[in-house]
Order: sequence, then C-alpha cells, then structure tokens
Amino acid sequence: MSMDRYQVVIVGAGLVGAAAALALGRQGFRVALVERQPPQAPDDTWDTRIYAISPAPQRFLERIGAWQRMDAARIQPVYRMDVTGDSSGAVRLDAYASGVSHLATILESGRLQHALWQAIEADGNVTLHCPATIESLVREDASTVLTLADGTTLETELVVGADGAASRIREWAGLASTLIPYGQSGTVANFECERPHRGTAFQWFFDSDILAWLPLSGNRMSMVWSTRTAHADELVALDAATLAETVRAAGHDRLGELRLLTPAAAFPLRLIRVESAVAPGVALIGDAAHGVHPLAGQGVNLGFGDAEALVEVLAQHRRTHCGDLRVLQAYARQRAEPVRRMQAVTHGLHHLFADQRAAWLRNAGMRLVDHLPPLKAALVREAMS
Repeated sequence: MSMDRYQVVIVGAGLVGAAAALALGRQGFRVALVERQPPQAPDDTWDTRIYAISPAPQRFLERIGAWQRMDAARIQPVYRMDVTGDSSGAVRLDAYASGVSHLATILESGRLQHALWQAIEADGNVTLHCPATIESLVREDASTVLTLADGTTLETELVVGADGAASRIREWAGLASTLIPYGQSGTVANFECERPHRGTAFQWFFDSDILAWLPLSGNRMSMVWSTRTAHADELVALDAATLAETVRAAGHDRLGELRLLTPAAAFPLRLIRVESAVAPGVALIGDAAHGVHPLAGQGVNLGFGDAEALVEVLAQHRRTHCGDLRVLQAYARQRAEPVRRMQAVTHGLHHLFADQRAAWLRNAGMRLVDHLPPLKAALVREAMS
C-alpha cells in the first residue's frame, strides 16, 4: 500500500484551515488539506454568515493572494461604529478621527471561502482531499498516519486541527478543553434598509441583549442579536414582516424600514478554553483552539492570527521537524496572550452588560471613553491588530 508523505496535514478547510494551507504551500511546505465537503460556489443570495475582518488579518489574506479574488461589490468597509448602552451611555469609534482608513471590512463567509479555494487551486501547492473523511489517526514515532475512508493513507510530521469547536483532532490528541455556555444564542439575518448606513456599524446593549447591525454593500445590513436562547427561538419563528419590524424597533429606527433578505437562523453562544493548543505532532488553530463571545466580532480574526503565527514559526524553523514540540510551543506562546486577552475582554463585557445592577458603571464608562479621543484611538488600534 502506497503512502503519501507530507510535512503538514491540515484537517478542516474552513476559512482558517484553508488560509493556513494556502500560506504554508506558498512557503514551500509539502501540505495536504482534508475536508469533508467542498464549499458551494457563491450565487446572488446573501450569506447569513457574515464576518468583520480586521485590517491585520486583511493584510495576511492579501499577502497569500486570497483577498484580491474577492468581489469588491460584495464587501463593505466600516468607517464608524456607534455603540449605545441601555441608558445615556454611548461611544462612537471613527476611523478618520483615529487616523486609519477603516475599522474593519464586512464580507460573506461563503465568498471568502470561495476566494481561498480558488487561490489554493490556482497555486497548485496544496494536495486537496475533498470530499474525504478520516477513518483513523495513528501516532507512529515522530509521525502521524491518517487513513481516509477511501483507503488513502497520509503520513505527516504535523497534524493541524482546523476542524471547529467540536474538534476531533483536539479530542484525539488529548488536549483538554472547557466549554462554558452563555445560555444565549446569536440570531442572524440580513436586511435591506430604507436609509443608507454610510459604512456605520451599530451596536446596542439592553436587557442583557446585544444587538449589532453590520453594514453590507448597498443599502443592506447584517444583524447579529445575542439574546436568551428562548427569545432567539421566538425571533427565528417570526414571519418576515414581523421580524423586520421587531429588529427595526430594537435598533431605534436608525436605518428606517427594513426588508428581510435571508431567513433568520440562530446558533448557541459559548466560551471554549483549551489548556494547550499544541502537543507533539499536533497544533490547533481557529475555533478548535478557542471560542469567544461574538460581541466584538473577533473570533475569525483570532483564527487568522493563529494561521499566520503558525506559518511564521514553521518557516523560521523550516530545517526542524514540523511536529517538534519545542517549535510548536513557540507558536502556542505567541498566541496565548492575544487569545487570553480577547476571551477576558468579551467574557467580562458579557457579564458587565448582563448584570442590571452594573448599569450605572457601564453607561458612565461609555460616556468617559467617548470624551477621551486618545483612549478611543487606542481602542481602535487594539481592535485592528
């Protein structure tokens, strides 16, 4: 039986896994990418999975040749963000005032996925196994042998788990994780708006809920409503007109009448802490390595940061075995602080806004921040890194 040998096998070809494979292939590594199902080619329908890509991950995607393949007519820069508390607290973050071109770029998950796959196929540096499922993983000395359902065997120095929050690679490697449910769900839907958003994102905190409107190209916006799971189920069950009116009222009519473009969907919110993102011959990236509350919209950006850091560390030690734990620990150390900081911030903000007794504190804090331009500029730069 023949066996294909690689330096890195990435399991999971979502946004983060595909970006890591593309970047490693461009660095000259022998890379294979294993994925259950190929992405669907995008059509005119708007994707309910919307991401706010920060400038640093955008630059990474540009360097690996994926961003240039995006349809410019379907992406929207964010120039301002208006955050409103449940009383008189409010903060406006402005790109121009902070000396930057934009705060983030809003795009559809499916279109970025398609761009990444197009770049992988055009480069020809990555061996794709898709559709493919893994029958077994066996650690043999300094290598791992993966057997696929079709009988293909892959031997690799390093297995990268990019297979999501319920990561099989994380479980197989014995990397302990703690899942903390928030008792909330994120309800998502896209709308056409009566009034232009002018590149402004809106966020409201009220009644333990967080409502975000993210600008899409044209007079459109994407909603993310983090709320109690029972309320999320009620929102998803509403007819199109009633949901649009409910969302319009919750957002204080900022963009006028709304018309539903995509059916609402909901997903559970949870914090995932992983004790270690590496083991001998194994590294985790993206949602396999961590989970954060979506109130800051930083989950996928953390994942791209993982991919970029892992590629950078492996390239710096390219004469070393890719699965060497000392090399992988350098990656883990580099990512530990950004992940810990983002989890602490989002977890803390969630509890601050969930506690009605802290209303005076959060609203006073917003007013203070809004009157300190240097602090606001510092917050913008932190969010963009």
